[in-house]
Amino acid sequence: MADLSMTYPKERSETTTSRKPGWWSSYRSRLTPYLFIAPNLLLFSIFVFFPLLYAAYISVHQWSLIDAPEFNGVQNYTRLLSDGQFWQSLTNTVVYSAATVPTSLFLGLFLAIGLNRKLAARTLLRSIYFLPVVVSSVATAVIAAWLFNDNYGIINALLKQAGVGPVAWLSSPRWALPSIILTTLWVRIGFCMVVYLAALQSISPSYYEAAVIDGATRPQQFRFVTWPLLRPTTFLLLILNVIYSFQVFDLIFVMTGGGPGFSTTMIVQYIYQAAFASSEMGYASAMGMVLFVLILLFTLIQWRINRRTEQFV
Repeated sequence: MADLSMTYPKERSETTTSRKPGWWSSYRSRLTPYLFIAPNLLLFSIFVFFPLLYAAYISVHQWSLIDAPEFNGVQNYTRLLSDGQFWQSLTNTVVYSAATVPTSLFLGLFLAIGLNRKLAARTLLRSIYFLPVVVSSVATAVIAAWLFNDNYGIINALLKQAGVGPVAWLSSPRWALPSIILTTLWVRIGFCMVVYLAALQSISPSYYEAAVIDGATRPQQFRFVTWPLLRPTTFLLLILNVIYSFQVFDLIFVMTGGGPGFSTTMIVQYIYQAAFASSEMGYASAMGMVLFVLILLFTLIQWRINRRTEQFV
């Protein structure tokens, strides 16, 4: 019995060392990261990648959602060149983006710097500025339409008290787009403020202490310490805000419906009208692909500029 108890561990050890590693043991370290991202890749493929490919396929067809798609080459794309409403909606979108993106970034950064200091009721002020972000866009649009109403809106009531005549905010082509821009800023500033605030709080105080020792003033600290360290955050917010601006739909659809006339119709709303009001899915898909290419080009250009700037810093 004593001899068996002494030889058993030796035999087991020899069996273990001689066994070849399994397939999973060999590739586990390589496959584990892909298993973690597999659910996201699956959802991205179902809801983004495959619809994008199908939109590119439909864009070269004539399809009314009822009949079978009929191939028509690049006719949908050549039709865009002579479509005045398409260019008008694209111009409205560019003007809307140019007015909302830099303004929301500047005001968001201004508020973040102010609320990053020790103030009374600082948490309450942060919550008030961030509150429009968590409210539904449709609810925000309904509130804004009530505020800007030509007949009983609060803003016209305040203007009347100040001795200024009422303004046709939503029924005039001149003032409809500015009222939408003001509503968008009301929502976007809170989002930009929170992101900038998180970035400001991640900057180490040692940088400012070193700047003070070198005799840097407050503006110089912002110029040479804060702004360079906020550049990645600014790049992120710039890309997100441009994408949001080019994809805006619900806010304008509720407030003005694209009117009066065609003064506030954006490119996404024009795509919606072509697809579901005129049943021109091929033409709508062609406009969608043009919008996709525009956003992709802008993102690549900004990414290239940001990388080149970081190399010179």
